[in-house]
Amino acid sequence: MTAITSEIERFNRLSATWWDRHGPMRPLHVVNALRLGHVVDQIAEHWAKPAVDALSGVRILDVGCGGGLMSEPLARQGAQVVGVDASPGNVAAARLHAQAQGVAVDYRLGEPAQVLAPGERFDVVLALEVVEHVSDVPAFVHTVAQAVAPGGLLIASTIDRTWKSFVFAIVGAEYVLRVLPRGTHQWSRFVRPTELADAVARAGLQQQDLRGMRYLPLWHRASWCQDTRVNYIATYAHPSA
Repeated sequence: MTAITSEIERFNRLSATWWDRHGPMRPLHVVNALRLGHVVDQIAEHWAKPAVDALSGVRILDVGCGGGLMSEPLARQGAQVVGVDASPGNVAAARLHAQAQGVAVDYRLGEPAQVLAPGERFDVVLALEVVEHVSDVPAFVHTVAQAVAPGGLLIASTIDRTWKSFVFAIVGAEYVLRVLPRGTHQWSRFVRPTELADAVARAGLQQQDLRGMRYLPLWHRASWCQDTRVNYIATYAHPSA
């Protein structure tokens, strides 16, 4: 088990706030809009499809799906989405919201190794803002990589372990500006891009794209940048069979 009990408990307490755009999850709503477009673009580019229908029929696994902020819009655009999360509160919130909106998402409670069928594979596996919340990054990466079908993609976003991320992602975001609840992140659990790339490479996937993300908390705006020393997102490809 790579999920951390204290992290599950914390997300259970926050689960009712997932879809409140002005609550504790506001930064995720802003960042999610940016990442959604990026995920669609990566899929369209990889399979040489027009972005307008890039998700049609694509099978996607959203690991650490939270309240469904990414799973739901992907399903709206035609993807077949399985959302997995270890927090009962998160899965309950995701199911309730999807049902109310009439969106079909297969939400499963537990870790991927527990809830995926043997040999179950996906065109795209997402691990967005989850790597920094697990106890064993290499083991987690190995598990999610096994769920990527030959020729498929793994897209992961997390936070670099640098002095800059400590200043901006923890001190600034949690203690000074308070745009995130205190205790959201532990600096020691942040993952360097090279560490993540090495773990993914050992699982047999190859990095295709890496970019940084800039978040301006006072204005609640997010944009892509070259600096990966705080937030970053990476795409990895599984070799074709």
